[in-house]
Formats: sequence, structure tokens, C-alpha cells
Amino acid sequence: MPTFPDIGTVADTIQRARRHTDLDILLVNPPSPDGGIWIRSQHRVGRKSRENMIWPQVSLAQMAALLVPDYNVEIVDAIATRMTWKAFEALLREKRPRFYLTQVTASTLTNDMYGVFLAKESGAATIAFGTHVTPMTHETMNRYPALDFVLRGEPEATLRDLLDTLEKRTPTSPQVRKLLKETGPGPVRSDNGETAGHGLSDIKGLAWRRDGELVINMDRPFIPNLDDLPIPLHSRLPFETYRIPLIKGPYTFIVTSRGCTAGCKFCIKHVSYQYTVRLRSPENIVEEMWRLHDLGIHNVHMYADLFTVNREQVVGLCNLILKEGLKVRWTCNSRVDYVDQEMLQLMSKAGCWFMSWGIESANEAILKSIHKGYRQEQVGQALTWARQAGIRNWGYFIIGLPGETEETIRQTIAFSKKLPLDLALFHVAAPYPGTPFFFEVVENGWFRPDTRWEEVDMDRSTVLDYPELSGERLEYWQQRAFREWAFRPGPIWTYAKMLASDPSTLRSALEVGLQHLGWTRGES
Repeated sequence: MPTFPDIGTVADTIQRARRHTDLDILLVNPPSPDGGIWIRSQHRVGRKSRENMIWPQVSLAQMAALLVPDYNVEIVDAIATRMTWKAFEALLREKRPRFYLTQVTASTLTNDMYGVFLAKESGAATIAFGTHVTPMTHETMNRYPALDFVLRGEPEATLRDLLDTLEKRTPTSPQVRKLLKETGPGPVRSDNGETAGHGLSDIKGLAWRRDGELVINMDRPFIPNLDDLPIPLHSRLPFETYRIPLIKGPYTFIVTSRGCTAGCKFCIKHVSYQYTVRLRSPENIVEEMWRLHDLGIHNVHMYADLFTVNREQVVGLCNLILKEGLKVRWTCNSRVDYVDQEMLQLMSKAGCWFMSWGIESANEAILKSIHKGYRQEQVGQALTWARQAGIRNWGYFIIGLPGETEETIRQTIAFSKKLPLDLALFHVAAPYPGTPFFFEVVENGWFRPDTRWEEVDMDRSTVLDYPELSGERLEYWQQRAFREWAFRPGPIWTYAKMLASDPSTLRSALEVGLQHLGWTRGES
């Protein structure tokens, strides 16, 4: 009888050697699926940038701040540094992190899971968070066995709790201990440092595997006071590479709040934060702005689900910026029904110079069906107030929401031309998993046949196919809407200034032009 060698012991020794590393955790924004610029953040979606923006990975910097100094942490932003997959594989082989954390979005699922696979192969325990794996936990973990853990919902405290439990550590920071107690509680330690009654099954917000079976623990409560979070470690990010149209020099995000009271059915932010609203104090925000000032960053985007959700916070922040003499130029987003003339004038004095507005549609019936919640006349009023205050306006519109017809699309295009807008973008409606719009599309059978999330960038093409409005026509009208809006003297002059502000945007602008101005599909 033949005798075959058993190399199990040798393999175990090799695996232990491969896992020997000084790097505890690698926080990763992986390379893009096609070599282009993809934008993503903790509570938004992934898509290819049509605006030539490189988004700061502040969510990773926030997690890093919660882990140091107890853990050796590195951040890799492969989008910002234009790292290829080949270079990324080499980096994993060099670093050999013990833990690997990445965000996962619907549009880049296969791409993101490739990074997870490479990390797993290098010996790391793999962790994912984001707006795709939160509502699609079963589907993602069952399909991708290389993924060990999912942080559902708000990820920061769950990540810290997970690492402390696995590593049998206790946070040295009283601030972190307080945060875990308020949302967990975190790991309970005995006097000798051993875990006392706290294992993986006790970690709220965690999905994991037990003997090959998927386990989803109780959801974790939201962090009640965002001021309890440490200031993100912006210095760990390649902030010199981040860019946005019309801004020269580095910029970054400051997260001023989490959550939104509005009920828009298509919005992905409710997947992570639902309808709660939690605010940072003006003092806490200004502290972060001063740290950015010391790094040489004087351009900031106030990144929030809805920056103007609380008037008292906005007014307090603006007054504090003016009081402390902080020289900063900043941008933000808003709804047209969450501003007033006095507040916009104060925002302008405090450094706000550009605002983005979710206008979506000109049709009242469509706005009502998606629970947008504003009156159409409020759009022109809010944008006029902003323009009078010296603030530029960027409007976002959505083609293909429920109830859309070719006539309602024409109404939206005509409406967009009448508004005091400096920039406008038109997206095809995207039914992201977990949103009410997603379940409506499923119920009515509006998905294109054989739809696969990871094969479709839903902001450039569409997964929708309405009985009276095909996906091809939606894409045609998206492109036509942009052409009609942009081929006018005002917008052309604005785009020229964008190019002049940063020569590096020229190539991307040409690509956008080819995509949106250079082709048609049929005629109407």
C-alpha cells in the first residue's frame, strides 16, 4: 500500500511564519476595477467619478484614530495614489497585515472582494463595512468565503470591539472605553487581562462565521454623541492627492453630522444611519478645522447626509469660525427647504462658497412619490438666496424615478435651465440595496433581466427597465439632459474655469465630454 506524505504540520508552520508581522491592521480603499477614479465613502455609494473628484477616505482616518496607539495601523488609499492591482498585491506581500479592513459597495463588489481574497491568501483576517454589506450580509458572506467579518451599520465601535476581543486587549484611552461602553458594552476584562464573558457572539453589530455557519449578532446602537469620537487622523491620508473641481491645492472632508430627517426613498444614507440625526458641536468641528489648518489644508467639504439639518448648529459653527478668525474655504450640501436667506449670508461670510442641492425632478407627482418633501417654488428661492449671498450652486437631478415619462424628463431639463446653477449633473435612478426604492423595484419587476450589482456602475448605466421607459431610453435621456444643459454660454464658461483651476482635470473633462456630449441613442 502506498504511503503519501502528510505536510499538514509543515503547512501550519509556514502559515504561522506568514502571519508574523508588525502591522496589526491595514485599512484599505482598494484599486478601482478599471484603473479610473472611483469615489466612495462610509455612508454613500461607489461610482466612477464623472466630476474628476478624488474623495478623501476620512472614514478610514476616523477608524485609525479609534485604534491608535493600541494598534499598529496603516491606511492605503489606492484610488488617490493610482495604485494598480499588481502594485497592491506586492504591497500585501510586503506588509502581511494581521487584519484587513475594506469598504464594499454595490458597484464594485467583485472588485472589492478580490482585495479581500488577496488579503486572506496573505494570511490576514478580513473585515468589510459599508452600505452594501449591511443590507446584503447573507448574500455577500455566503458568496465570498474569504470574507471573515462584516461590520453592520455604524462600524467604528464594532471594529474596535472586534479587535480587542480577538487580541484580548483593553483600550488605553478613556475616550474609547467610554464609547464602547455606550454602544456595546465592549470587552469585559478581569484583573489579569483575560476576557471575562465576552466573545464574538457578544459583539453587537458583527456578522461572523462559527464552524462554517453565518452568525449575525444583535445590531449595535448608534454612537449617541459624535464628539466622543476622536478627531480623524487626516495626517495618515495622502491628502496632497485629493482634488475636487474649482479648488487648487489639497482639500478634505469634515463629517459634521450623521443622519437625515428627510424621507427620500432612493437615498442610501438611511441604510447606515436610518432616520436618526446626531450632531457634532461647533467647538468640536472647529478643533478639527484647526488641525487641518496646521497640516496646510484650507479647503474643506462639510460632509454630511444633510449639512443644514440643524440651523442652530450651522449658525453656531459659522459664528465660531468668524470669532476665531479661521481662514478656510468650504463647501457643503443642502435641501432647498432647509435654508433661509439670513443663514446663507452668514455661511458665505464664514467661508462657504459652493453648495450642492438635490433637486431631482421638476415634476410634482414624482417628487411626491419619492417622498422628497419640498415645494417646487422653494428651489428657485433657495438657489437665488445662495447666489445673492455669493455662493455658487451645483444641482443634482435624477432621471428615471418611479412615474417618469419622456415628458416629465423634458420638464426637468427645461426647469434646470431656468435655475441659477453654476454646475448640473444628471444621474440615472439607482435602486441601491436596502433603500425603499430597491424594494419597490423588486416588487414591480423593474430590474433588467440577469442584473448583477457588481457589473453595473449605476450612475453611468442603469439596471432599470420600466414597461413604458426602457433602460436604453433612460440612458439616452440622461446624456441628452446633460448636453442640453451644458451647451449654453454660462455652463461652458464655468467648465473653462474648472480647467484653468487645475490643468490635471483636462483629461477627465475630455472623458466626461465624450461620455455625455459625443453620442446619442435614437432620437426623440
